[in-house]
Amino acid sequence: MAINKDAPPVDINKRRAINGADADVIQLYPMRHKWAWEYYNAANSNHWLPTEISMQLDIEQWRSNTVLTDEERHAFETVLGFFTTADSIAANNIVVATYRHITSPEIRMYLLRQAYEEAIHTHAYQYIVQSLGMDESKIFNMYRKRDAIYNKASFILDFNDGIFDPTFKTGTFENDQKFLENLCVFSLILEGIFFYSSFAVMFGFQRQHKLTGAAEQIQYIMRDESMHLNFGCQLIHTIREEQPELWTAEFQEKIIGYVKEAARLEYTYAQEVFPNGIFGMNAEGFRQYIEHIADRRLERVGLPAQFHVENPFPWMSEAIDLPKEKNFFETRVTEYKVGGALDW
Repeated sequence: MAINKDAPPVDINKRRAINGADADVIQLYPMRHKWAWEYYNAANSNHWLPTEISMQLDIEQWRSNTVLTDEERHAFETVLGFFTTADSIAANNIVVATYRHITSPEIRMYLLRQAYEEAIHTHAYQYIVQSLGMDESKIFNMYRKRDAIYNKASFILDFNDGIFDPTFKTGTFENDQKFLENLCVFSLILEGIFFYSSFAVMFGFQRQHKLTGAAEQIQYIMRDESMHLNFGCQLIHTIREEQPELWTAEFQEKIIGYVKEAARLEYTYAQEVFPNGIFGMNAEGFRQYIEHIADRRLERVGLPAQFHVENPFPWMSEAIDLPKEKNFFETRVTEYKVGGALDW
């Protein structure tokens, strides 16, 4: 690339989420998408590491023959098996596909942070598995053994075929809409729906004061994923505003159909892996909860709710939606901000 010393400064009006100018370097000035920069700074304030969390009580409970039932052990292993698969897919989607098509420097900055957080999540699962002396091969290969996990992973990967292709480029109506479709599936479904049966189970352990170290790590992961979801929804809105021609009636119906199918896959997963229910949550409760979550995801991007059901697990709203600073099992504040950012 030849140097052009007479080139004018970057025009803020040419900054776009995709198909913008000067994507070769991360040049933050002039900043157009300030909301993404705010997400980046908020994520940095919420830094955490799994090794900061004690697993001693979990180890004692896992080794005990009386604390956990066989069904609870089965549920815990299944949840970890899904999480290890899902976060790997999320990391690949960001690093291999999404990042290279984004042309906004500040959006790219957050995606770099998000990719790092996905690595922390995978580290957390490994830390839990090793701490408890679990069968690592069983956990990390579960997606090959359980149809319910494989089907969710396959659903997501089917949408990645296009934008994972090294020859794929945005810049045409068809490809821009394909990119937006992948972003909707990634944000609304993978990060917005497919984690939530497993989150509910983990917070069930938390409410029973069982495996509290693992539950705390999942609490922090859930906080990260909630931010990823909100960021993804804002990115979808930004692309819609910059390229409104992509958001056709046909496209909207397609996204609604994907979300409805994802809800079916998620409560099928819950029914298959927790057939008798767990911690008072039965198959019908899981179904209703996932449909409630699916409606919230649709509404976040301006699409109509499809199920119109109440939340059967109101305590999940407290765990997920409400910001609070409290001592969580006497370890750290739930907001897990670094010391200089804490508001006492």
